[in-house]
Amino acid sequence: MKYFLIAGEASGDLHASQLIHAFKSADSNAEFRFLGGGAMEREAGCKPLIHCREMAYMGFIEVAKHLKTILGIMSSTKRAIADWKPDAVILIDYPSFNLKIARYAHGLGIPVFYYISPKVWAWKEYRVKEIKKYVTRLYSILPFEKAFFARHNYDISYVGNPSVNEMDREIAKIPSFADFCNRHSLPADLPIVALLPGSRRKEISDNLPEMVKSTYSMEGIRTVIAAAPDIEPEFYSRVVKREGSYPVPPVVAADTFALVRNSRAALVTSGTATLETALLGTPQIACYRMNGNRLVYQLYKHLLKVRFVTLPNLITDSEIIPELLLHFCNKENITRLLSNLLQDSPMRDAMLKGYKNMREILTDNDSAANAVADIIKILKNDRQS
Repeated sequence: MKYFLIAGEASGDLHASQLIHAFKSADSNAEFRFLGGGAMEREAGCKPLIHCREMAYMGFIEVAKHLKTILGIMSSTKRAIADWKPDAVILIDYPSFNLKIARYAHGLGIPVFYYISPKVWAWKEYRVKEIKKYVTRLYSILPFEKAFFARHNYDISYVGNPSVNEMDREIAKIPSFADFCNRHSLPADLPIVALLPGSRRKEISDNLPEMVKSTYSMEGIRTVIAAAPDIEPEFYSRVVKREGSYPVPPVVAADTFALVRNSRAALVTSGTATLETALLGTPQIACYRMNGNRLVYQLYKHLLKVRFVTLPNLITDSEIIPELLLHFCNKENITRLLSNLLQDSPMRDAMLKGYKNMREILTDNDSAANAVADIIKILKNDRQS
């Protein structure tokens, strides 16, 4: 069978690569075409039609500035689907783009499967109508999503969370602190605070300066930046230098999980990275600066339908990790909270206990294999009927 997959960002690329691996194990005749990144390329053994770094735009202004590029990618994707005629289109998160593709593929009579639901429970709930209309089956990796969609009379499958197994596999091969420091030519004399400013250039530009400013004057730590896939290390230097005379922290590429696991604490831009950091067992502060505007914060507060924005907090329905959003993401708040996390404090202990609770809520099923088995079953039944 022929499978067309679309992942628009780094975390989706990783999860989609697990789908490709599961398809190859279950379907020896599987063929793939995809929009994605390096992880999918390694599993599929072929290059993406369009690399996800060309699709990594977020926010109204950023999208508007690159609208011509985005529309060109949309047109090319539709043409590729129509020409290749896949047996299934499989979408991974990235809703603004993927729901348009879902509608198009549905119109061609191609079954559409969604792996990793758009976060419609947080905002843009109206998208549920599109999902119900154009998606054959939706596979959730967050347990609370099943009840949310049930309220909209839509039955979805919770297949387990892939991050649990992914992080356990990573933990098994992570080096000791001394070996990690030696690998990256870092002195091993101070505890590390990892800075994870996001996977997109706009996110990094918004979040990294505040992270660096907040940790610059803190004594007894070493800050290290985790480079996102497909972002060159020089970009981080340019972002930091734009903000003034702050020294640029070391940048570690292609070793984020080892960096986080070997860090005393982490500053993490909201997203999948907060869940991965929790599963790696490193205390963290969620930092999402954007433009830091109070008016924008009030707008988002009005639009959001949930109490929290980070996955560990959403999964447990409790504030395991502090969320510093927009204007709350400032030097004063970051240094105050980080100082607590660096010590053996009640705050640190409570966070680690929260992580344990979160792990117990998430099942450790092989979610990709579960989803793939169901997709193949549905496709086979369609062919027989």
